[in-house]
Amino acid sequence: QVQVVESGGGLVQAGGSLRLSCAASGRYSMGWFRQAPGKEREFVASIRWSGGSTYYADSVKGRFTISRDNAKNTVYLQMNSLKPEDTAVYYCAAGSTDWDRYKYAYWGQGTQVTVSS
Repeated sequence: QVQVVESGGGLVQAGGSLRLSCAASGRYSMGWFRQAPGKEREFVASIRWSGGSTYYADSVKGRFTISRDNAKNTVYLQMNSLKPEDTAVYYCAAGSTDWDRYKYAYWGQGTQVTVSS
C-alpha cells in the first residue's frame, strides 16, 4: 500500500511563507492540490519524479515553488507571498503531474493552511 503524508501547514500572516512537505512510500511524480470551504479541489503544482519538469497553476506561479529530494522520497511546496485566498486544505497526491485530480492514484490526508489579513 502506498502511503502519502503531508505536513507543514499552519497559520501565517498575509505576505508570509510556509513550506509544506510530502513523504511518499515510493518514487512517484507528485502534485499538490488545495480545497477551500465551498470550493472544488484545485490543482496547485506538480513535479516529475524523474525528468525535473514542474507545473504551476496561474494563481500561484511566481509565488510557490515545488521541489523534491528523491533520496528522502519527499516533495516540498515552498509558499511565499501568501494571500488570504490561499487559505485551504492542501493535499499531496502521487502518480501524475496532471491538473486533473482524477489522474492521481494516491492521496494524503491534507494539511490546513490559513492566511490571515
